[in-house]
Amino acid sequence: MANSPVQSPGPVPSHRAATPRSAGSRLREGLRTAGRLLLGGFLVLAGVSHLGWSREAFYAQVPPWLPLDVDFVVVASGLVEIGLGLGLLLLRRRRVALGWMVAVFFVAVFPGNISQFATGTDSFGLNSDLSRGIRLLFQPLLVLWALWSSGAWRAWRESRTSSRQHG
Repeated sequence: MANSPVQSPGPVPSHRAATPRSAGSRLREGLRTAGRLLLGGFLVLAGVSHLGWSREAFYAQVPPWLPLDVDFVVVASGLVEIGLGLGLLLLRRRRVALGWMVAVFFVAVFPGNISQFATGTDSFGLNSDLSRGIRLLFQPLLVLWALWSSGAWRAWRESRTSSRQHG
């Protein structure tokens, strides 16, 4: 029996082995999750700074034509940022809806950035028209970041594809 050949059952399937597509998909999902968590942390930090050390600096982003108390706007937007950030960090099952809410928030505060540019108000190191103009260009990127990292953009695309196939 010592010389009898032992038959191997063949390659043992590995549940960890992945096809290149699934590995790429997992990588993209990991990057998306990291992006969502980073954005959530950024929003919480920005929101807390509205309430504390940068409160007066945020006054520069409240348009003078807005018929609300400047301090109220800064505090309220800070609280909203904290809530949205915590949502992105903690409410994974609601991430798509939160992604849309964060994107809408970034669009809603954009007039404040435009106002800071138009009035030439210095704040946060933005002390030239060039720096304030460059800042304006980053707002759409924040909107895209919110939609991508939360999966909101993907969910929207999939719903459109599904409705075309069934409609």
